[in-house]
Amino acid sequence: MYAVVGCSDCSMLWVVEGRPETSQCPRCGTTRQYAKRKKFVSTDEEDHAREVRASMLANRQGHGDAFAELDSFSEMERQLDDVGPSDTEYLEGSGLDADAVAEAGERAMESSGSKSRKERVRDAVREVDEATEDAVVEDAAERGVDAEYTRKTLEKLVRAGEATENRGTYRLL
Repeated sequence: MYAVVGCSDCSMLWVVEGRPETSQCPRCGTTRQYAKRKKFVSTDEEDHAREVRASMLANRQGHGDAFAELDSFSEMERQLDDVGPSDTEYLEGSGLDADAVAEAGERAMESSGSKSRKERVRDAVREVDEATEDAVVEDAAERGVDAEYTRKTLEKLVRAGEATENRGTYRLL
């Protein structure tokens, strides 16, 4: 369920999903019980709630007639694909090889290069059977992280309370 609700302090309108106990105004930060919020419409469809909110905002600003002439949100989203150049046309117009860009994107998604070194150390701690320092260092090295960085990161994780070390075995919290 989606509801368009309003703030009694600053008149902000927003869409709330479900029935939370409380809701906070995104503009002024006032928190109220959801049951006490003014609900202008309740619907099962998010797009319908978005359109009601947009219509109310347009009417407040004196643009209700112009808003009425627009297509629905879902129709405008469908039209976005037909507007402007395609990704291939844009890349080639910029002097790039679209196939090479696609291949580079695929390689980036397949490799562990998209993760930070710290995250690769965390993965090593999670995935090694017995997460001793040597085992984690070895596993992280396979992920492209040098041993010195791995040892320092293990120490920092323990100091920060993000991991524990017991009898030489590490565990993430």
